[in-house]
Amino acid sequence: MDEINESKQIVLQIGGALKKYRKEKNITLDDLSELTGVSKLTLGNIERGETNPTLGMIWKISKGISLPLLALFQSEQPVHVYRAGEGLRFSNDEKNWIIEPIFKSNDIEMCRAYLQPNSSYLPEGHHVNTTETATVMTGSIEIQVDGEVYTLKQYDTISFRADSPHSYTNHTNSQTVLHISLKYGF
Repeated sequence: MDEINESKQIVLQIGGALKKYRKEKNITLDDLSELTGVSKLTLGNIERGETNPTLGMIWKISKGISLPLLALFQSEQPVHVYRAGEGLRFSNDEKNWIIEPIFKSNDIEMCRAYLQPNSSYLPEGHHVNTTETATVMTGSIEIQVDGEVYTLKQYDTISFRADSPHSYTNHTNSQTVLHISLKYGF
């Protein structure tokens, strides 16, 4: 599947999952807008596959409806292979932070994350009582949690409450690759 068709398929999958959630909960677009802080017009466009939501918007929707982020990308396939650099990828507006979903269960999800050289990423606030665990696979990174700075090198791991303010900074001239797990507390 070429990149354009794959991107459109992802947009349709997000829209379908969001519409399914809304119908299962018997809520209107107005209700969903109130829960998420995203306009009714934008949510309708997402449901119809007419817009490609940003990573920040997907986080906002996920948080607003207390649903793990990757639940919006669920597939019914019994076996999944997630190859690095292939398949589903999301980036922030600056394109310096890229994530690739790897795994999702009811309350845990895992992704591969790439932080570009000499850049920082400040995530959207995560769901309450969510624990984030990050392992550096290549490179090194500086992670700030609640104002405290932690420097991690290859294979180092950090775990922290993801609903507290945190950021990732790559001070090197090489891309840093991380495996990140989120354990939701709901």
